Amino acid sequence: MASEYVFSAPPVVSIPVVGKGTRFPVHRIYCVGRNYEDHAKEMGFTGREPPFFFMKPADALVVVDAGRTGTMAYPTLTKNLHHEIELVVAIGTGGKNIAAADAMKHIYGYAVGLDMTRRDLQNDMKKQGRPWDIGKAFEQSAPIGPIVPVADAGDVEKAEISLQVNGTDRQRSNVSKLIWNIAETIEQLSAAWELAPGDLIFSGTPEGVAAVVAGDTLVGAVAGLPTLTVKIA
Repeated sequence: MASEYVFSAPPVVSIPVVGKGTRFPVHRIYCVGRNYEDHAKEMGFTGREPPFFFMKPADALVVVDAGRTGTMAYPTLTKNLHHEIELVVAIGTGGKNIAAADAMKHIYGYAVGLDMTRRDLQNDMKKQGRPWDIGKAFEQSAPIGPIVPVADAGDVEKAEISLQVNGTDRQRSNVSKLIWNIAETIEQLSAAWELAPGDLIFSGTPEGVAAVVAGDTLVGAVAGLPTLTVKIA
């Protein structure tokens, strides 16, 4: 006899895959903090510190199809909503204690993502020495574009990454400037958690993070991947 739930189970969160008729079902979302040197400096830190991670729930995603403009609601409680453009790594094969030399074999593809942050709330929690999930893991805090399979994504490790707000540059850098590159990040992450197919890794944001307000249009790009366009409602 099939199990019955006390209420309808939520749908599986999934992302379209470019060139395929299938979708990528999402398991967990891991995010890497302060993984570009110049961003670390603008946040008041320096040097190659050990990588650290935080998480967002899968339903924080705002999935935006290629060529479309997604909509993100301006969140409650904040007066300082920041954008953080990121290369997202989609895991296709899981594992524990994955060596950096083997890490790239575990990747299914890549996408463009935004780690939206209630900066005032995050900073308040930091000052109090408390967890800052409220600044990062809220509804619609992770807009993302379609996933491009590895074979079609080009050399993402040397790709330009950028974000424009209302047509003006805010963030512009290169993925090659990651403090901990993709393989090293997977090695460190898989030492702490067992990665699974469907996991997403937001790999970090370059310098230039700043506030956005209702009505702003954000256009994020990583060379070789579909552009991500999001309007703040």
